[in-house]
Amino acid sequence: MSPNGVTSSGIAEHVLVCLSPSPTNRKIIDEAAKLAQAFHAQFTALYVSRSREEILITEEQKRLQNNIRHAEDRGATITTVIGDNISFQIAEFARISGVTKIVIGRSNTKRYHFWERQTVTEQLITIAPDIDIYIIPDSKTGMKEKRGKRLAEQIVPTGKDLLVTVGILIAMTSLGLCFSSLGFTESNIITVYILGVLLSAILTRSHFCSLISSLCSVLLFNYFFTEPRFTFHAYEPGYSVTFVIMLIAALLTGSLAYRLKDNARESARSAFRTKVLFDTNQLLQKSRTFDDVLQVMANQVILLLDKDVVIYPVEDGKLGAGYVYAKDSEGDNTLCIDNSEAEVVQWVLENKKRAGATTKVFPRSKCLYLAIRINGTVYGIMGILVEKKTLSSFEYSILMSILGEGALALENLGNQKAKDEATLVAQKEKLRANLLRTISHDLRTPLTSISGNASNLCNHYKMLDDDTRGQMFSDILDDSEWLIQLVENLLSVTRIENGEMQLNKAVEDFDDVVDEALKHIDRNKSEHEIIVSPPGELIIANMDAKLITQVIINIINNAIKYTPAGSVIKIEYGNAGKMIFVRISDNGPGMDEKTKEHAFDMFYTGQNKIADSKRSMGIGLALCRSVVEAHGGSIEITDNDPSGCIFTLYLEKGDVLINE
Repeated sequence: MSPNGVTSSGIAEHVLVCLSPSPTNRKIIDEAAKLAQAFHAQFTALYVSRSREEILITEEQKRLQNNIRHAEDRGATITTVIGDNISFQIAEFARISGVTKIVIGRSNTKRYHFWERQTVTEQLITIAPDIDIYIIPDSKTGMKEKRGKRLAEQIVPTGKDLLVTVGILIAMTSLGLCFSSLGFTESNIITVYILGVLLSAILTRSHFCSLISSLCSVLLFNYFFTEPRFTFHAYEPGYSVTFVIMLIAALLTGSLAYRLKDNARESARSAFRTKVLFDTNQLLQKSRTFDDVLQVMANQVILLLDKDVVIYPVEDGKLGAGYVYAKDSEGDNTLCIDNSEAEVVQWVLENKKRAGATTKVFPRSKCLYLAIRINGTVYGIMGILVEKKTLSSFEYSILMSILGEGALALENLGNQKAKDEATLVAQKEKLRANLLRTISHDLRTPLTSISGNASNLCNHYKMLDDDTRGQMFSDILDDSEWLIQLVENLLSVTRIENGEMQLNKAVEDFDDVVDEALKHIDRNKSEHEIIVSPPGELIIANMDAKLITQVIINIINNAIKYTPAGSVIKIEYGNAGKMIFVRISDNGPGMDEKTKEHAFDMFYTGQNKIADSKRSMGIGLALCRSVVEAHGGSIEITDNDPSGCIFTLYLEKGDVLINE
């Protein structure tokens, strides 16, 4: 076996310990825990609950709960199954769960006759030969007396059960007398009494009532319906056989009815709890936030136990404020949220174990507190108002399953958050790489031009005529202005993407914004015809005037750069309902559909070529969209008829207050 708990055949080790109310079961749990630790194996504790688990005497029920808690403290995963055949249930669970080793206790009780039933240990060895079974001596001292008490609890009927049984016997006898007066045969009357036994088994809780009903049915049939009547004698010798068969049929009928009733009740309870787990899984899969998961867990626990719940979320190892989930709208909204409970919750967080009501740790607390944890990480502490009533082993098993499902969902949310953050970091790294790569290409041409012109001016200034020197100075100025605008756009985009840009919004006259933008557009504007069409009315917008001015400059410069000399660029603006619109159009070559689709993407430059060979980095329009959307507006590109394209901006209209 490898150190990580995998056998030579490649199968992971899995140790299963069987739980019971035995006083020595703690010893068996400890031995199984040592075995699991030695083999680095998965550790599971299994309790097989019979269909009448609730009839365990109080002392045994308490001891069973303590054994379950001890197994949990030793690191075992608690599982409960229901079934009358204990050995079969253990073997079937082991087969399904991939158990490789079973640790079970063996009673000192011996079989003194060959016809006595095999012990659970012997049966398990027979039906699970492929699994390693470790048998630990399990003393049963004093268990016979407890079995006698349990048997007495099963047999002794309540007053209500006795009244029901007597009423059914009287009703069946009356019905038999009616049948007899009508000439029905004795076989029909026997069927009536068997029906009475069946009803008694269904309507009462004690086996004794079914036995009483069977015996009394035979006696009543003998007394009222056999010759001589109204005596317990019988003339015909064949009646003795009839009585025996009737008694056996009645006993079998009552026993089967009682068992079916128990099985139906337990099946319904098991189906309900299974549905709770299934619904929990489905609801958790739909949860997208931490609070949603906590809400689902609380609702499912309330549905399972019908008790108020409080949950303390844990983030970075620190407890948050408690959230109360009441089972009804009139629940106690102060449940468990006080200073007296803080010490218990903190203890559960630090020790990752249960505490509070019904436990030995802080037993006077209002609630039973459990850690919502997985893989050693605690995501929250759940408190349940148990009202000093110990949860059954099956309820506790389902509860732990709900907490496990919730912890897994919270872990998945954390993993998804980490994945999203990693994706965001990767995108930022990609953006930086693209930025560096683009800068290295786009800055080379203007810097080379500036360096070359400056070198010529320094070395050959007197040899150059005035026109040549003027052209070279003009080229240096153009290239430096292009670089300045590039850097400004880069800084603006970076601030917006990081959420650092603060908008200084104010109510501004849009005429002033357009006038300011026209003063700072490209020096090549003289080669184009720029037409401004003011609306003839006051246009007021709620905006950061400096940023919107930069947007208009970028769009106009883009039109100047990508349209041939002599093109017409038209600027229109006006009111559009609750918004104002700004429309900047040109009659250049326009954009194809692919270019329009990606025009606002970072670093996208399209297929157009620029006369001065300066390939734009493609951040001007991306900046425009970011600024406009930060203002709560929108921007779009459409075709201009017959050629060219139109940029349309929508911004929030401003309100002007006039004091009279």
